[in-house]
Amino acid sequence: MMDYTDRHFRVLMRQVSRHALLYTEMVVAQALHHGRCEVLLGFDPEEKPIALQLGGDEPKLLAEAAELAQRWGYDEVNLNVGCPSPKVKQGRFGACLMAKPQQVADCVAAMQAACDLPITVKHRIGIDKQDSYEELLHFVDVVAAAGCNRFAVHARKAWLDGMDPKQNRTVPPLRYELVHALKRDRPLLTVELNGGLETLEDCNEQLKKVDGVMVGRAAYAHPLQWTLVDQKVFGDHSRQPLKASEVLRGVIPHAERWCSAGGRLWPIARHLVHLVEGVSGARYWRRQLSREAGERSARPEVLKRAAEQLEDRGL
Repeated sequence: MMDYTDRHFRVLMRQVSRHALLYTEMVVAQALHHGRCEVLLGFDPEEKPIALQLGGDEPKLLAEAAELAQRWGYDEVNLNVGCPSPKVKQGRFGACLMAKPQQVADCVAAMQAACDLPITVKHRIGIDKQDSYEELLHFVDVVAAAGCNRFAVHARKAWLDGMDPKQNRTVPPLRYELVHALKRDRPLLTVELNGGLETLEDCNEQLKKVDGVMVGRAAYAHPLQWTLVDQKVFGDHSRQPLKASEVLRGVIPHAERWCSAGGRLWPIARHLVHLVEGVSGARYWRRQLSREAGERSARPEVLKRAAEQLEDRGL
């Protein structure tokens, strides 16, 4: 979800759900070591609860990053051992680390020693030809022995040679049964399922067999589809589904703070075009918002006008 789950999209999703845990884009620990903390770690307090997702393979650097996460006010640190991109592989982290469970365990132990936040791991069910259930169980057991008790499992294996990241999200078959078996065989661990979850109904079906679910691209592409999450997953019946205009109105205070600090409007507005779909005039509304918000001088008033247009349509 690089270039997608930035601070602006997370503010949008916080309007949709007050309870779901939000994740940052993967931040490379080495980049944090060399500075740019405000760019890499900054977030709006409205986004909480929020987890910092880290990439890296050096315990010392990851420990330093975990300590920074606590200092900056994050609620969790998640180590990404699931990204299959060639660039990440070249850096010797991401999914290729599944072949080195003890190294992942050493990273987790160092991160836990550096902060008081929960340290969790996101990973695949396997990589290349290392894709048996026994190998998955071994990986989890070694990392759990280092103190990690929560695992977010993408239910596809990753092919590190011969497939690009997009293919790795769709070509290897989903094997939910391996994640279900992991929860059954390690009941004391918190096991979350990721991959192929397109609707809230999909999520609730999986929640019968695992402790949690993680949704990425389906939330980005169809944010309004998830407005019942607080009611149907978290049991908060005080939260009513929001209209597109209400979500947009909720983002405007963040846009005002961002633009007042010198930021441009477009990084926020680019996520908002997904709020309206499947209704007459949606394409025109998206085109107009994109054109106006793309101007270098654009201010939050653009979003206010866009919200008024939606309200006039009852959206």
